[in-house]
Amino acid sequence: MKLNKRQSLILDYINKHNGSSRLELEYYLETVDDKTSKNTIIRDLDVLLKNNYINKIGSARSIKYLSAESNELLMKYDVDNYFKIDVDNREIKYPQFNFNVYRNLKNLFSVEEIKKLENINKIYTNKINTLSSTILKRECERLLIELSWKSSQIEGNTYSLLDTEALIKENIEAKGHRKEESIMILNHKKALEFIFENKNYFKIITLKKLEELHALLTSDLGVDKGLRKSPVGIVGTNYKPLSNQLQIKEAIDKLINTINNTENIIEKALITVLMISYIQPFGDGNKRTGRILANAILFANDYCPLSYRSINESDYKKAVIIFYENNSLDYFKKLFVEQFKFAVEKYF
Repeated sequence: MKLNKRQSLILDYINKHNGSSRLELEYYLETVDDKTSKNTIIRDLDVLLKNNYINKIGSARSIKYLSAESNELLMKYDVDNYFKIDVDNREIKYPQFNFNVYRNLKNLFSVEEIKKLENINKIYTNKINTLSSTILKRECERLLIELSWKSSQIEGNTYSLLDTEALIKENIEAKGHRKEESIMILNHKKALEFIFENKNYFKIITLKKLEELHALLTSDLGVDKGLRKSPVGIVGTNYKPLSNQLQIKEAIDKLINTINNTENIIEKALITVLMISYIQPFGDGNKRTGRILANAILFANDYCPLSYRSINESDYKKAVIIFYENNSLDYFKKLFVEQFKFAVEKYF
């Protein structure tokens, strides 16, 4: 449901101050909003409780309100209202990289969610097993084209889908576009062809494999190979990634260990795409590397890869920024699952 501004403020406060009383919320609202009556706050809390945004403990005067999720990675945020606040005025929970995030990178899907996703993926595996080699190759090419287009578009590439198809299939560059844009798309093609031709290669992830994929995606774009040695900034957020190469190596090693020890494949892919973006291990090309590596993991384990074709790039970026600033992946998880369902339905 869509929350009003006041409800969003209450939710945000509870996420940041787990175990808040109604009186604390009333004092807080007086500092950021017009004076709000006790009854109005109670009604707003009831709305948040009814829709599973929050929980409460205690009774009478000792009632405390908490986030509905014990794992902060699953805490909900009202995205629309969150981004109405200017980047320099947003209160960021984690302005710098949070090494404690690894503790929570588990149980990101409920048992019920996992069962539903497995049943959806059975549709994909059943289709794959009945396709002729000719049709399978054609469908892989279609997904390759559409993923190359959308992944590049998320990075600011202005090629249309039809122009992308002409570039990949006929090597025809669209007029009025920078050379770098065609290179970015063709790099996606090379990386995805490598994945499709070496299906089992990404069942186990190593730093070498991560760097190989990054090198394919950033070839001829003036991007340094290997882990970065200098700080980077990110447009649209004041979150600062790690700047020390030893810490970057530590963060990546922890991530690779987490990925390889995560049993559920969808969870493994979700962790991959978000955490590579969060760590920013390379000078450039981090988000696209995360997306393609996550797809490599899905494909290697007989799960349907994503094209992201129907995703709104602004929604994608907002979901990533909320993770940067608050370590909440709830919104990105929702988008990711939607794109997984879309891919199973539309391809193969």
